Amino acid sequence: MNKKQKNLLIRIIVAAVLFVPLYLISEGFVETEMPKWAVFVLFLVPYLLVGYDILRKAIKGILNKQVFDENFLMTVATVGAIVLGEYGEGVAVMLLYQIGELFQSYAVGKSRRNISDLMDIRPDYANIETEDGLEKVDPDEIEVGTVIVVQPGEKVPLDGIIIEGTSALNTSALTGESKPLDVGVDDEILSGSINMTGVLRVRTTTEFDESTAAKILDLVENAASRKSKSENFISKFAKVYTPIVCYAALALAVIPPLFIMLTGIGAGGYATTGAVWGDWVLRACTFLVISCPCAVVISIPLSFFAGLGGASNQGILVKGSNYLETLSEVKAIAFDKTGTITKGNFAVTAVHHSPLDEKQLLEYAAMAEYNSSHPISLSLKQAYDNKIDPSRISDVKEISGHGVIAKIDGKEVAIGNEKLMKQLGVEYHPCSHVGTIIHVSIDNGYCGHIVISDELKENSKEAMSELKKAGVEKLVMLTGDARPVAEKVAAEVGLTDYRAELLPADKVTAVEELLAECSGKARLAFVGDGINDAPVLSRADIGIAMGALGSDAAIEAADVVLMDDDPMKIAKAIKISRKCLGIVKQNIIFALGVKLLCLVLAAFGIANMWVAIIADVGVMILAVLNAIRCLFVKKL
Repeated sequence: MNKKQKNLLIRIIVAAVLFVPLYLISEGFVETEMPKWAVFVLFLVPYLLVGYDILRKAIKGILNKQVFDENFLMTVATVGAIVLGEYGEGVAVMLLYQIGELFQSYAVGKSRRNISDLMDIRPDYANIETEDGLEKVDPDEIEVGTVIVVQPGEKVPLDGIIIEGTSALNTSALTGESKPLDVGVDDEILSGSINMTGVLRVRTTTEFDESTAAKILDLVENAASRKSKSENFISKFAKVYTPIVCYAALALAVIPPLFIMLTGIGAGGYATTGAVWGDWVLRACTFLVISCPCAVVISIPLSFFAGLGGASNQGILVKGSNYLETLSEVKAIAFDKTGTITKGNFAVTAVHHSPLDEKQLLEYAAMAEYNSSHPISLSLKQAYDNKIDPSRISDVKEISGHGVIAKIDGKEVAIGNEKLMKQLGVEYHPCSHVGTIIHVSIDNGYCGHIVISDELKENSKEAMSELKKAGVEKLVMLTGDARPVAEKVAAEVGLTDYRAELLPADKVTAVEELLAECSGKARLAFVGDGINDAPVLSRADIGIAMGALGSDAAIEAADVVLMDDDPMKIAKAIKISRKCLGIVKQNIIFALGVKLLCLVLAAFGIANMWVAIIADVGVMILAVLNAIRCLFVKKL
């Protein structure tokens, strides 16, 4: 509890201690000779003590021409009750309202602290080696290429490559994965991880502003600015709703008494004209207390905020509540294959060669792909496993969706798929093996092909099953691989719909076709690696980047970033979003339903101020408690 909350709690306790005996006196439970004016003055003490900040905000709002808010409603209602001689009810309303405000403030603060704890990945310092030993410096001051030391128990301050030491890393704040990650020399480690065992010497690869921790923190901090349709609706609703209920309360205070006085209908129920006005003005004050929209205005944003925090705890970064809402409406998902359904760990499994020998064929292929970081290129270079002299390579030209053409030792070497061979007019030999087939030609003469295969992720098949259980009706795989490879992978994971041999532009076309098939509120998600799938991630209703931790392209293009490469988290993300939206709808229906019922009761004089405060504060407390449930999503 912060200082402001403690001060409010003290004011509430002191006001309650003063209020209870005064209320007993005013209601006749305790006999006293105290004049009425003295009782009035004494009641003002707890009233002003507990409510002076509400009164001040109401006056400030009036002066700033922003009249209609909950402070104005409470001020008018309680002052009206006191003017009518209902001192006890006026003070009680303000006292209970402040108790509700204290609870709401504590609940919101607690949820924010929980989220802050979950995302507490910003490092306080980095260790650099000096002649006098280790020196702690601000991570912002560390340049790329600096060697830092990370000791057991410390957060990794910047992304980097381990140059000395082995350890286990706790990456739960980044990925939601509780299992420690074993790392050693040449492994990449990400800022925000916690070093658990050994001392590590790390050469940094980013500045702090570009580090993984900084990107995640920026995403979380900016998520609140992207509001959902529900939040925007509530904001607009409150701006229209509050003036309407104020004018309705004014009409309730004025029109019925005038009608009674002019027609005489119902006048027999009142002893005096003053009693007529007093009764209806008190009803109007009760009406105002009940109408306060706190429960809806507070609980809806809190529900989304808690939902975003709960998702973050599971290693799922959602860029805003608008995307959380869209995610709940997903009925169709298109998947990239490599790095999404499969591991993306390509390996050369066969080399079919002629007239060159196997080593020569691999050498030419690896040299042509020397400047590429594509997984297939890396697998070719790994299979060759020899040092490459870049001076032998020139005029490298990459043809999107086809392959690469380069000059090597003065010869024109082309490596790529069947489309590239057809484009060059090279007569190639098809391969019956399942995998990615890389054809090689030298000076337009066919030299053989290389078979590269990928592995399925362990959870891919189960993930597809979970998505179907979650209500996703259509699952499609989009890939640039050959049809036999796509067919084999689709069959293994249980997909009946796939599109193969797609160029990047073809994937966009395929996504647009799938979007056209979505009807009503159904939404399409695309799941990719976030690097070469950026156009498709942007085109879908919602883009999900898989295993893209630290990738600029992924964070920029995707609406949802999964912090590791576990496809099971797609279903979990959808379930979290639907739980969050379900809680939002529960709060809207519950809060507005109770208020509408109590407003009708107040208008007919059935509900008094005590019912009013229960309708306001009680509903707000229940709505806030319900909203906080969005934080707890581990069992989904």
